[in-house]
Amino acid sequence: MACAASAAVVTVGLAVSPAAAAPTAPPTTPAASAQAEPGGACTAADLGTRHPYIKSSEVTPTITHFKGWYVTSGSTGTQTVNTSVQTTISVTVGVTGNVEGGFGVETLGKVGASLGLNVQVNYTSTSSASTSVTWNFTNPGYYGLYKGTKKVTGTYGSLNCNRVQQGDGSWALKWVEGADSGSYTTFTTLEEGAVRCEDKVPANSIMRKAQDLLDCGSATATAKHAAGPVPSAKADKARQEATKAGNAEKSVKAVGSPAPAARATALDCQPAVYRIDVPGKPLNWSAPLLANDGVRLRESNFFSAHLDNWRLCNVTERNGVIEASLWNWGNGGCATIPSDIANQEQAYLTTATCAQDDLQRFYIYRDVPGSSKIGVQNKYTGSMMGHDRYADGELIRQYSSGRQDGTGTYALTGV
Repeated sequence: MACAASAAVVTVGLAVSPAAAAPTAPPTTPAASAQAEPGGACTAADLGTRHPYIKSSEVTPTITHFKGWYVTSGSTGTQTVNTSVQTTISVTVGVTGNVEGGFGVETLGKVGASLGLNVQVNYTSTSSASTSVTWNFTNPGYYGLYKGTKKVTGTYGSLNCNRVQQGDGSWALKWVEGADSGSYTTFTTLEEGAVRCEDKVPANSIMRKAQDLLDCGSATATAKHAAGPVPSAKADKARQEATKAGNAEKSVKAVGSPAPAARATALDCQPAVYRIDVPGKPLNWSAPLLANDGVRLRESNFFSAHLDNWRLCNVTERNGVIEASLWNWGNGGCATIPSDIANQEQAYLTTATCAQDDLQRFYIYRDVPGSSKIGVQNKYTGSMMGHDRYADGELIRQYSSGRQDGTGTYALTGV
């Protein structure tokens, strides 16, 4: 595939003379995630990591199970009542919905800490089957038996380490708002109980939400009935609305990732050619010869056949962060995460026919001018590129939070 350079391509200044600005000293360990705050200092080892910050949160008392129930004077005492599903809440983070890897867990942990709530931080959901509530009825009347929780939803952003030019013209590495963001859903501990129309309950509480589902003031509530279940039109309507909302949410959430477009795209590549190295070591990214293989760490030699040579294509830059396609000179493909496993932690990086696809777009976070160190993030998944161990043939993989030991920091070396 031809890769044409164009004068119209944005010049991003990846290679800057050391005389322009002195690079920071190489770090020994990455900054602790607890210190990742907007504008806070980071190190070159953090270039391959990211951490969440919470942009918005909303807490909504939600009834997950409900049953209207009449208790007569002859049926007081302890009873076990089978309740029906009202709505199901699933814990999700990001476009794929999975809470897999460190980033999703850290996101939900920060949600709970910011709200002072004990929320679920692993993938789970409220029961989608009928469950029972055992309650001691001391007085006759019309009751709503319920199980419920506080549903917590909102949006998050990511903090990435990138170079920032300061007021005096010098450069420093700081935690900045990354290019990706998303939404989350979680919930608190489940509660259960029983409530009557005449009970005084706190506003905006789970108990109040259950009381709202009773047909208080209707003929159903005031008429005499036999002991046992009583239908609630309000509960039925709320259940139908929750089902519609749940189906709509599922329709816009990706189960995996979209397949790349079949047609190739014309790339506008910069003329510079790079190796993506492990800093200070001989191994670097090498594209696969076989379609079912991935990008691996290899040592460059006479037989590399340009598989270790990469160009930046269709380059844009926003707030100091580069977005680009990574075109391989050796096999003519673009770096990508396979669409069928893109929602998985540690999915491997490979190459494919270049296409208009966010799986083939990457954000590049840079060290201060004079240093070639970078971090690489996939645009679609938000995950950072890294490797599990330094070894010949080791696959390059995606990690939702990056490699916290600094092994996700690479060097973009001109060749």
